[in-house]
Amino acid sequence: MGETILKLDKVTKVYPNGTVANRDINMEFEKGEIHSIVGENGAGKSTLMKMIFGIESPSSGTITYKGEEVHFASSLDAIKAGIGMVHQHFMLIPSFSVVDNIILGDEPKNGIFLDRREAVRKTQEVSDRYNFELDVTEKVSALSVAKKQKVEILKTLYRDAELIILDEPTSVLTPQETEKLFEQLRSFKKQGHTILFISHKLEEVKQISDRISVIRNGVSKGTYRNDELTMEQLTNLIIGRDLESDIDRYKTHEDFHNEKAAVIEDLCLERNGKPVLDHVSLAVKKGEILGIAGVEGNGQLDLVRCITGLEKTKYEGKIMICDTDTSGMNIKGRRDLGMAYIPEDRMGDGIAGPLPISDNMISTYYTRDDINTKLFMDNRAIDRISNELIDTFAVKTESNKTSVDSLSGGNIQKVVVAREYNTRPKFMIAEQPTHGIDIGSAEFVHHKLIELRNSGVGILLVSADLNEVMDLSDRIIVMFDGQIAGYFKNARNVTDQELGMFMLGASHQTPEEIGGALND
Repeated sequence: MGETILKLDKVTKVYPNGTVANRDINMEFEKGEIHSIVGENGAGKSTLMKMIFGIESPSSGTITYKGEEVHFASSLDAIKAGIGMVHQHFMLIPSFSVVDNIILGDEPKNGIFLDRREAVRKTQEVSDRYNFELDVTEKVSALSVAKKQKVEILKTLYRDAELIILDEPTSVLTPQETEKLFEQLRSFKKQGHTILFISHKLEEVKQISDRISVIRNGVSKGTYRNDELTMEQLTNLIIGRDLESDIDRYKTHEDFHNEKAAVIEDLCLERNGKPVLDHVSLAVKKGEILGIAGVEGNGQLDLVRCITGLEKTKYEGKIMICDTDTSGMNIKGRRDLGMAYIPEDRMGDGIAGPLPISDNMISTYYTRDDINTKLFMDNRAIDRISNELIDTFAVKTESNKTSVDSLSGGNIQKVVVAREYNTRPKFMIAEQPTHGIDIGSAEFVHHKLIELRNSGVGILLVSADLNEVMDLSDRIIVMFDGQIAGYFKNARNVTDQELGMFMLGASHQTPEEIGGALND
C-alpha cells in the first residue's frame, strides 16, 4: 500500500431533519492514484465530497489529510490545504478571459495593483506544463466544452492542488475528448496528484481507476482494486442486484413500417442574427427510437423547443406530428395530437416542486375525461392513477401526497417518465432522460422507453450520453453547428469513435446521405 494522503474514519453526516447522508464511512486515498467513488443517486457521494472539500462538516468522525486531522470551515480552507474540486456544472464567468477566471481570488500583485503580465505568464506556464493547449488570454465564452473543462481543472492546478475531486467530468465530452482527458489524468497521477473520480459511467470508471470505493444508502460497501472487480460485480455492489436484460432492444416492427410519428422538414431558426438551426430535416417512425447525438449547444435544445412549441422565436419550415401540421399550434394542441415530452430540466420544466406527487402525475393530461368531470376534478381517480404509477415505476415515497421536490433525482425522473408514459403517447421526445441519475433508475427508464417503442410509439431521443444513444436507438443522427452532420440508418453498425468525429465537426456526410434521416 502506498502513502495515504487522505483518510476518513467513521465519518457520519446527519442533517437537522434527521436524514442520514453518510454513516461510519471509512476510506483511505493514496498519493498518486486515481480513485473512483461510485454509487446510486442519493447514496451519499456528493455529501462525502462536500465534507472533504469543506462545504459541509461531518456530524461525527474524523478527516485526516497528509497526516493531520483537519476541520475545514469552508472550501477556501480546503483549497489552501491543497484540495481542489471540479464541479459537474462549470463555475466559470463566460465574459472573462481564461486567465481572469483562473486567478480570481488569488491574483498576483505588483504593490497594490494586479500584475496582469505575471498572471498571464504564470497561468500559461501551468497550462503548458500539463499540455492543456490553452491560450489563457482567450475569452471563456469562445471555448469548446472540453476546453472549459480544462480551465476548471487548471484553476485547481494553479492553486497547487495535490488532491483533485472531479464530479462527472466526462458528462458532456465526446469519446475523443474523454480519452484526452484520461491521458491528462494519468499524467497528473505520474506527477504525484491524487484524483477522486466521481462518475455514473461505469465503463469509464473501469477504464481509468486504480481503486474503486462503493457507497450504497450512505454506507461504504468497500474499496477494491480495479482488477478485482468485473463490471457485473461492480454493478451488483452499487445497486444490490444484477441489472435485468430481459427486454428485446432490437425487436422488428413490421406493423409500423414507414409510418411516421413526426416529420420535420427544412427547419431553420435564427437567434440574434445567427442561425442555430440550419435546414434540419428528419422523420421519426412509429415503433422506433431515433437518437440525436451531439455535444451540447449544437442545436439539439433549439430543435426540441421548436417541436414542442416552447420556442417563442419564429422559425421557418414544417413540423408534422401524427400527420398534422403544427404551425401556430400551442403546447397543449401538440400534446392533444399525441406528443409526450420528457424535458432535460426536470426541476424547472418537468415538475411543480412544492405540489404533491399525485398532482404532478396528471399535470399534463388533467383535462382527460377519466379524471376531470368538467365541474370538479375526480380526486379518487387521481389517487388511484398516481398510486398505480408509483407502484409500476417503483417511485420511493411514503405517500402520493409527498411533495415531489423532496424526492431524490432518480425518483423525480421516474415521476416525470411515469406521467408522460401515461399520456398514451403516439410520439415522445425524451430529452436527456437519465441525466444525473443512478444506473438503477436509468435502467428502469430505458426499459420503459423500449416498452413504448415496442408498442408502436415513435421516440426522439436527445442525449449527451453517447452510450445511451447507441444502446437505445434504431437510427442515429449527429448534430453539429445547427445542422445534421451525419445520419446512420442502423445504430448497431456505427462505433462511438465514428460518432465522435461527427460530433467534433471533423467528419460531415453529403446532403444525399443526410437526406435519409427524412426519407428512409
